Amino acid sequence: MQTNEVNTSDLNTTIELNVIDGLSMNLEGTVQSLLIPIYEKYPILANTFLDIPLANLIAAIVVFLLFLLLRKLFTLIVMGTLQKVSKVTATYHDDKVISALKRPVSFAFILIGAHLFFVLIFKETEWIKNILNTLVVYTIFWAIISVLESLRSVFHHATEKFNPDLAEEMGNFILKIVIFLIAAMGLGAMLQVWGINVTALVASLGLGGLAFALAAKDTASNMFGSFALLADKSIRIGEWIKVGGVEGTVEDIGMRTTKIRSFEKSLITVPNQIVSNSPIENFSRRGIRRIKMQVGLTYGTSRDQVNAIVKDLREMLHTHEKISQKDALLVNFESFGDSSLNIFIYAFTSTSNWERYLNIREDIHLKIMKIVEDNGSSFAFPSRSIYMEQIPDKNVL
Repeated sequence: MQTNEVNTSDLNTTIELNVIDGLSMNLEGTVQSLLIPIYEKYPILANTFLDIPLANLIAAIVVFLLFLLLRKLFTLIVMGTLQKVSKVTATYHDDKVISALKRPVSFAFILIGAHLFFVLIFKETEWIKNILNTLVVYTIFWAIISVLESLRSVFHHATEKFNPDLAEEMGNFILKIVIFLIAAMGLGAMLQVWGINVTALVASLGLGGLAFALAAKDTASNMFGSFALLADKSIRIGEWIKVGGVEGTVEDIGMRTTKIRSFEKSLITVPNQIVSNSPIENFSRRGIRRIKMQVGLTYGTSRDQVNAIVKDLREMLHTHEKISQKDALLVNFESFGDSSLNIFIYAFTSTSNWERYLNIREDIHLKIMKIVEDNGSSFAFPSRSIYMEQIPDKNVL
């Protein structure tokens, strides 16, 4: 019976990535072969500068500048043409994808030119090669993430089928998870370039798993907090909320934090753990806004005048088109104040918009003034009467 032995050491073998050589398509060999006749015709170019043959140094500089020129031409001609063609199509996603790829592709030309430059001057050491390979891997994943960012609306449209109310928030959340996973893969690929065994590294993290879990407990709490916010539908992007003493408009609900733009236009970042565990006052979902005030009349106002004013105020509010008739509406002679007869007014506007609310409140104030004036009364202001007793005549004493 024949047995097959498996060498487990092969499982830990580190595979180094080498991408830059494939991108250059052996152009350095072609250039070097072209330099041989030049050396034969002009022996002076065989002299060295910093241990670099002059012909190779000149060729390296020319090739690098050539790739800078190709980068410019590619951006203007190829990418420009693709952008013009994409504008003719019915969808706008291709426009965004092309725009997203513009910078990564442009940077790739610089990397290839740098690789050829170092090869032609015979200075591409293992260290420089690893740096160039790392930058190439970075550029590839930069392009992938840029494309995903440009397709954000696709994620919104996909999540809209499951929950139309939270399509934007859920789409952004899923997109961030996908980007995080791709970024982690990119980091692993860059470590692979330097000969670091990613599998062994991940396995070694198990030894410090407890310490890592303790250190990351707040991050985990914030992530679960974001899940809770999306599940409860308590807040949405663009809503006016107040939570934990912070008031403003929600700009973003991330994996770890929620960003709120205050009315002073400062950006406040609140951990999701605090948002999900604190009472949230959502002003955008109330639909109406309250008007609560006291109207103080002078003590010279008669009983009939007070009664007529209360009646007219109640009728004015009941017939006002911007006052909600479905909610509480109260107008009553409430109390005898220190310097006024107080009429209590309690009502709700039919809108929650702050600007429209202020306009309605202003209109109510002006109508109250007219009603008070039409009934021959006036508004009281804080006053105090001083009564002095008669001072006895000194002659009596």
